[in-house]
Amino acid sequence: MTSQDWFTKDFYATLGVPKNADAAAIKKSYRALAKQLHPDRNPGNAASEQRFKDVGEAYAVLSDPEQRQQYDAVRAMGGGGPRFQAGGPGGAGFEDVLGGMFGGQSGRGGAQGFDDILSGLFGGGSFQRGPQPGSDIAAATEVSFRQAAEGATVTLGLDGHKVSTRLPVGVKDGQRIRVRGKGRAGAGGGPPGDLLLTVHVAKHPVFSTDGLNVRVRVPLRFDEAALGATVEVPTLSGDRVSVKIPSGTASGKTFRVKGKGLVAKHGTGDLLATVEVVVPSKMSKEAKRLVEELAQESAADPRASLYGDALK
Repeated sequence: MTSQDWFTKDFYATLGVPKNADAAAIKKSYRALAKQLHPDRNPGNAASEQRFKDVGEAYAVLSDPEQRQQYDAVRAMGGGGPRFQAGGPGGAGFEDVLGGMFGGQSGRGGAQGFDDILSGLFGGGSFQRGPQPGSDIAAATEVSFRQAAEGATVTLGLDGHKVSTRLPVGVKDGQRIRVRGKGRAGAGGGPPGDLLLTVHVAKHPVFSTDGLNVRVRVPLRFDEAALGATVEVPTLSGDRVSVKIPSGTASGKTFRVKGKGLVAKHGTGDLLATVEVVVPSKMSKEAKRLVEELAQESAADPRASLYGDALK
């Protein structure tokens, strides 16, 4: 996309944010729109796919402070709307209109043209001359928890071609990844831009990640926590490991199983199993009688230190 395109594209309207929106508001709006318009959620919907691309294009510019400053300046010259027409019979071109605005001649007669005017605005030499790096492309993808945990390869359709990249192991929900050289092609032999990929990770009903560690919550019966037990705990690979629960284990205690977390080039994580004591919602008369006897045997107040500490 060239700077001339900026005259006719209102990126703020595309993202649904005001012109004075801060970076956080721009990012929040982009994430919501990208998730809503993602091609995986709208298969075969050409209009939604184009809107998804427009949103990514707008975010790529407005999320970059330098590009946003240049965009705002270009839009200010044109009054913020698509009032400039392409050059041709019966219509003034960019060079003619801007030449009049800045006191120059038409760009066709060897005088100051569009590139020279922009050069004066932003400093330095010619705005478009020489090798120019390609712009970045902002995109989003949704993956399953397992795909994120294992570092799966995802393929995206961008600007009419497919781009594949491998996710880092344990990528987090909302994490933004920069994929070098996968953006738009440069001009005049310049390098391509980058792909700025925001990853949305679906939640798993059992597991969560903490770096390379995998967390899992394990329900325990009251008797297992009180008397001790050996329980089987699931792992992300589908296997089960045995974890010994000592007698008197409190709800919320975490047990570490070495080497059963995520596996990456820079190391291997552990499995962190946190136990939760489950209290039955219904009990028989005999069960209640036994619990009452237990209560009489356990006369100590478990909240004694709580009351004392509250006075400190």
